[in-house]
Amino acid sequence: MNFYLKYFIIAIGLFAFSGFFALFGVYAERKVSAFIQDRLGPTETGKYGVLQTVADVLKLLIKELIVPAAADKLLFMLAPAIIFIAVYMGFAAIPWAPGIAPSNLNLGLYYIFAILSIETLGILMAGWGSNNKYSILGAMRSAAQIISYEIPAGFAIISVVMIAQTLNLQTISVQQGILSTEKASFLGIWDVSGHGGILAWNIFRAPHLIIAFVIYFIASLAESNRAPFDIPEAESELVAGFHTEFTGMRFAFVFLAEYSMMFLVSMVGVILFLGAWNTPLPNIGSVRLADWTTGAAWGILWTVIKVLLLVGVQMWIRWTLPRLRVDQLMNLCWKVLTPLAFLCMLVSGIWRLWVM
Repeated sequence: MNFYLKYFIIAIGLFAFSGFFALFGVYAERKVSAFIQDRLGPTETGKYGVLQTVADVLKLLIKELIVPAAADKLLFMLAPAIIFIAVYMGFAAIPWAPGIAPSNLNLGLYYIFAILSIETLGILMAGWGSNNKYSILGAMRSAAQIISYEIPAGFAIISVVMIAQTLNLQTISVQQGILSTEKASFLGIWDVSGHGGILAWNIFRAPHLIIAFVIYFIASLAESNRAPFDIPEAESELVAGFHTEFTGMRFAFVFLAEYSMMFLVSMVGVILFLGAWNTPLPNIGSVRLADWTTGAAWGILWTVIKVLLLVGVQMWIRWTLPRLRVDQLMNLCWKVLTPLAFLCMLVSGIWRLWVM
């Protein structure tokens, strides 16, 4: 197959997946919120309301694209595309199963967080370009929040990298599976040769990484502007924050970026901490559960199941916890999560030297 055609098909496939997941995610979130609040959620459009989100998308497609008279038109029109593309390009280095990744980069983890930082520029462009005081305030809050929470998230990730000794996400995934004794010894990791399963995952191989995972997960909520860290979109204060002025497909791209970000940060968490595409089932004696549940199809299945569980927790948290104030959000980041994440990084160094 032609080199360019291959990557064009991959790009279209990832875009289609992002759209499909957004449709599924919005419907699921409506049902989850309804369940938590003792309501029914969508019921009228399609059986059990499954077509409600499709109807909303069709409405957005035919809505007029309005540009405010006082807006900076170039920034205003480019911002939604930059916000979505920054998140969308993060999927390029994500492994879905053994040998299945759009691009198997040696610096894949570094690439993902470098490209995701561009989203902040798009948010600032959206706020400034709208020439709306609510949008500017929302954009400044969002930028401060995302940049601040990148620090504890980065330290938590470095804790894993110090154990794994690589930035290649495929290699980190392989290390959490079934390895021969020689391979385990060569990689310098805790010997789980022949057994695999859940005990081979990073959070069990190096138990302090459970704390690092919790820190990363909390920081990922802030990075995604999800509750209880949704102060950039605080409806009671800022109308809708940085996307107040957007309509039609421009608003849809901002929304699509949020749900794609939910999936992406959950997938990174799964790869780094929860065994990636490896099965949680171990080999015990003659019962070879791990051997029977490996391969590309199983790998994609395990990856998607784990990611959807984390996305479900994100939705559960949104409809359970109240929104934090700005000062509470910053205190949590700088006074709690950052010192704990730094401590995890220190323990990883000690673990690497003395245990492995």
